[in-house]
Amino acid sequence: MARSLSHRRVIIVGAGHSGLATAAALRSSGLEPQKDFVIIDSAPPGQRSWATRWQSMKLRSAARHSVVRGFPFPGDEDRHPSADEMSDYLSSVEKAIGVKTVWSTRALGVNRLGDGSTLHLSTSAGEVQTRNVVCATGAAAVPRIPGWRQELAVPGVVLHSSQYLDPAQIPPGRVLIVGGGYSGVEIAEELTSSHDVTLATRAEPPRASERPIWSRLRRKGPMSEARPRAASTDVTHAAAVTGVNGDTVMFADGASMKPQSLILATGYEPADGWLPDSEPPGQPLHVSARIPGLFTVGMPRYSRADADTLAGASREAATVARLIVGRP
Repeated sequence: MARSLSHRRVIIVGAGHSGLATAAALRSSGLEPQKDFVIIDSAPPGQRSWATRWQSMKLRSAARHSVVRGFPFPGDEDRHPSADEMSDYLSSVEKAIGVKTVWSTRALGVNRLGDGSTLHLSTSAGEVQTRNVVCATGAAAVPRIPGWRQELAVPGVVLHSSQYLDPAQIPPGRVLIVGGGYSGVEIAEELTSSHDVTLATRAEPPRASERPIWSRLRRKGPMSEARPRAASTDVTHAAAVTGVNGDTVMFADGASMKPQSLILATGYEPADGWLPDSEPPGQPLHVSARIPGLFTVGMPRYSRADADTLAGASREAATVARLIVGRP
């Protein structure tokens, strides 16, 4: 497998939106899929992260703004596509580009061989030599799990939002959702019809009117098991979680509760652990300061704040493609 990957001009790591945007930009610049560049991805065949999102999830952006440049989204461009639609769309883009992703292949490290232009990419399939490597593994790829998780023992289930699919996964009873970002708020909204939901956040969003659920949050005093249960059509707001003690969760305002189940909508970390430890974030033009030929696409910590948006990744991909084509 490693031998079949070697001696390509470019290896793109990651077959999500950023990786496909890079592949599209390279093809538009005259490079040929499979011959000049390939994509590898650690996931099982075809298993992009969109395929595992909760079933009712909708993109925050309209279809017209959720595309790989040059590949329009089919259907109504003003609708907000579902996660399944996004997964199917990316698969169709992959086919249209003509790239055949090498799945189940994880990048483990990259370094430069001597003073030349050859890069050495270590993968789970073996060692690979190439001239350019693009890290497009995603800024939100590895679930972020709070340190107190290991000390928590609840009678129901504990899931990260990446594992949540639908309300049927959650046993009856009180559900605590930790995190007031998009996932936390949307999952809380869905569960209110079947569960007693509490949403623990650091603070309310500044523009609460844009999220209807926030107008329904009921701020109660310190919670205790003796207080009346929240109505199934409402959500109780709690302060940030500060720690746990067995089956009890403590909050920053001194309150506590004993949830039946808990969902961690605590975000993600970037999948960049295979990049050099000495690589400083914030490099201009998404270029490695230490390894010429190493680039990132869709990773804000190495470029601009909007790099992980669908539009931002497409802009970065076009820039990186120009830099790659211009390299000797």
